[in-house]
Amino acid sequence: MSTSTEAPAPRPRRALPPLMGLSDAAAERLRGLYAQGEAGKLLRIAVKTKGCSGMSYDLSWVEAAGPGDEVVTDKDVTVLVDRKATLFLIGTVMDYEVKAMSAGFTFTNPNEKGRCGCGESFHV
Repeated sequence: MSTSTEAPAPRPRRALPPLMGLSDAAAERLRGLYAQGEAGKLLRIAVKTKGCSGMSYDLSWVEAAGPGDEVVTDKDVTVLVDRKATLFLIGTVMDYEVKAMSAGFTFTNPNEKGRCGCGESFHV
């Protein structure tokens, strides 16, 4: 009977999904904002406790990345993500939608388990 001292081969690691992505429309809108009224600033995305479902997206303009920010670059556009929000946002795609009576950034988040009726908040 022979014994083998070889260790089993490590399992290949599965690639992690990107933290966040931008649609073409979101990237184009951000380029316009960065070039005009928000020149020299970056969009920071966070998740706050708010609304009837528990959480909402919080967008703010900042001068530079802070120590608690993850830098995300997609389609040559950079946004910041609050490190505390990363677990809630993994795989999220940010879009920019123009409708008849409104326009704004929207999020397609695979981690969401539900949304409130008004669409302002979500839960995971």
